[in-house]
Amino acid sequence: MAQKGKKLSDAYKNINRDKLFDLKEALKLVREFASSGKSDQTIEIAMNLGVDPRHSDQMVRGVVSLPHGTGKSMKVAVFAKDAKAEEAKQSGADFVGSDDLMTEIQNGKMDFDRVIATPDMMGLVGRLGKVLGPRGLMPNPKLGTVTVDIGEAVKAAKAGQVEFRTEKAGIIHGGIGKASFSEEQLSENAAAFMAAIQKAKPAGAKGTFIKRVAVSSSQGPGVRVDTSGLGGDTSA
Repeated sequence: MAQKGKKLSDAYKNINRDKLFDLKEALKLVREFASSGKSDQTIEIAMNLGVDPRHSDQMVRGVVSLPHGTGKSMKVAVFAKDAKAEEAKQSGADFVGSDDLMTEIQNGKMDFDRVIATPDMMGLVGRLGKVLGPRGLMPNPKLGTVTVDIGEAVKAAKAGQVEFRTEKAGIIHGGIGKASFSEEQLSENAAAFMAAIQKAKPAGAKGTFIKRVAVSSSQGPGVRVDTSGLGGDTSA
């Protein structure tokens, strides 16, 4: 097994980093390399977009439900009371509360990946802006994390719904599965992720929207994807 892992590693190092691969071919290379390790590595996609996120009309942000989930166990915290709190618990939320949950978060308890709140709780949640905001955890109506439909929001998060937003230099990235996924599952998840980004193209974006796409494992280098079929730029 060690010899096989070394061969895959050597083959991976010899890949022309400037070559553009078909999406399925790129995912196959990344998955084979990641599968040679002991851990079930996360497979990630990174996209360079032709936007400047410093301008509000060029921000790309949203959510996408991947067909096969992410392979990651998502921990969800919900701010809700009474019947809505019970609905959250029944739907599988890991932490549910109001003032008590706020106090726990203020004391440093942040063992969750998504925060959802009912609209009436946002006055309370707003006090946690300096804590949740920098971590990208602040509930947002546009992302479906401020809603009266708490049960569905929790189920969607648990099923592998992924939030995305542009970072500095117009880069957006997200996990699209695990090395243990089949190539078909990874391919369908990647396609869904890229389609969601295209759909979220802001009105302020000018010129080529999708400039570069690469896939990688959490412990490996990136493999570039041919974006010509996506209206992307293949010259850079």
